[in-house]
Amino acid sequence: MSDWNDKIIAEFRANGGQVGGQFAGAPLLLLHTVGAKTGQPRVNPMMYQSVDGGYAVFASKAGAPSNPDWYYNLLADPKVQAEIGTEKIELVARVAAGDEREEIWGAQKVAYPGFADYERKTSRQIPVVVLEPAP
Repeated sequence: MSDWNDKIIAEFRANGGQVGGQFAGAPLLLLHTVGAKTGQPRVNPMMYQSVDGGYAVFASKAGAPSNPDWYYNLLADPKVQAEIGTEKIELVARVAAGDEREEIWGAQKVAYPGFADYERKTSRQIPVVVLEPAP
């Protein structure tokens, strides 16, 4: 997975936030977290959705039975950065719940039906994380 992510990260940075392949035309950001166990910096490419006051990202892990590592990293330290286009933005992460989660998640499944496939593959509720500007 690391090699795959490294290629997307390099393409993202070389092309001002644009990539081809399966992510061509999709809103993509690079999420910077700190490893919860290692304390090491981590960068993960992921699709996002613009929401009021920030961005939503989805801990889908392609429908795997467990959440992705980056999700646990931001639970341990919600202060994150994101590269969006050519900008690097300081953000604070929080997990959406209730109606807010359902509205964001529903819109993502409509816009990108692959997320509905991920939901069908797993018994866990896929977390929706809202990234808001740091104070």
